[in-house]
Amino acid sequence: MEQKIIHLVLSFTWAFLIAIFAVPSIIRVAHLKNILDQPNFRTIHAELTPRLGGLAMFAGFMSALTIFADLDNGVQQLLAGCVILFFIGLKDDLIAISAMKKFAVQLLATGIVMFIADIRITSFQGIFGVGELQIGVSYMFTFLVIIGITNSINLIDGLDGLAGTLVLIATVTFGVYFYLFGGLDYGNYAAVAFCLVGGVVGFLRYNFHKATIFMGDTGSLLCGFIISVLAIQFIEMRHVPASPSVALGILFIPVFDTLRVFSIRIFSGKSPFIPDKNHVHHRLLALGFNQIGTVLLLALINLLVILFVVSFEDWGNLYLLLSLLIFSLVFSIFLGVYKSRNAQRVSKA
Repeated sequence: MEQKIIHLVLSFTWAFLIAIFAVPSIIRVAHLKNILDQPNFRTIHAELTPRLGGLAMFAGFMSALTIFADLDNGVQQLLAGCVILFFIGLKDDLIAISAMKKFAVQLLATGIVMFIADIRITSFQGIFGVGELQIGVSYMFTFLVIIGITNSINLIDGLDGLAGTLVLIATVTFGVYFYLFGGLDYGNYAAVAFCLVGGVVGFLRYNFHKATIFMGDTGSLLCGFIISVLAIQFIEMRHVPASPSVALGILFIPVFDTLRVFSIRIFSGKSPFIPDKNHVHHRLLALGFNQIGTVLLLALINLLVILFVVSFEDWGNLYLLLSLLIFSLVFSIFLGVYKSRNAQRVSKA
């Protein structure tokens, strides 16, 4: 146990040091080469800012994991998927590419972990009376989970420090579970988690308001993909009586934001993939919170949801899911009611 803690500390420290020392050089080069993010109608920032922070996180995560971690049990295939997503994310940060090309590469990375490493959700564990899944359904649902979580991190990355903070909360939570209960089958995913935590913490030093660098698609795709695999392995570990619901609670804010925004766009007759300013952080900014306050509030909400699902995991999947659904509806109504009142004030003025 003591040796395991030492390895995790070394993993975190190595990834942290690589990231925190790499970011200033990346910022300097980005400004010299004019590789900067242009503000537009959706962005909150008003200044030209590098969006290559994912480079530092990738360097810290990959080097720490390959040095200190056990690459068995699917971690090797996870790394292969990360490398593929890193390059497509980097290309998109340098020269914008089409959504279809990014989706094709995500499909390839997902296929590697599903078919080669056999990382997939094999059971709904009693949700709506459904137990073990047929293999075709298992692959299809796993694909949706990986793609959905990966892109939810990309979509929530709209505020200084927001995506990094939420990634940090989720990854630490999964990492602690894998460390305490992972055993031989899942214990090495604690190292995966804490290598990512080290890289993210090093990056966040430069990403809080006012950010001097953004994680970009390189970072958001990398973080989202890793977290999706951690979530699947957490569910499959089955240590928690209601592991699917607990995993959903751990990722509450990114998943809530994605489902809410997509639902609003669809009900409005728009494509769910057309960007807008209706994300939860946009609504909270409109409510009067500043950037730091918005990040802290969303982080606090996510932490409280995690505390709730962990404390009441014995309720089972159905009751936990209903509780999360009710809270999501209340939160959505609050954001929507404010939007309507704000619009009325503007029209009267």
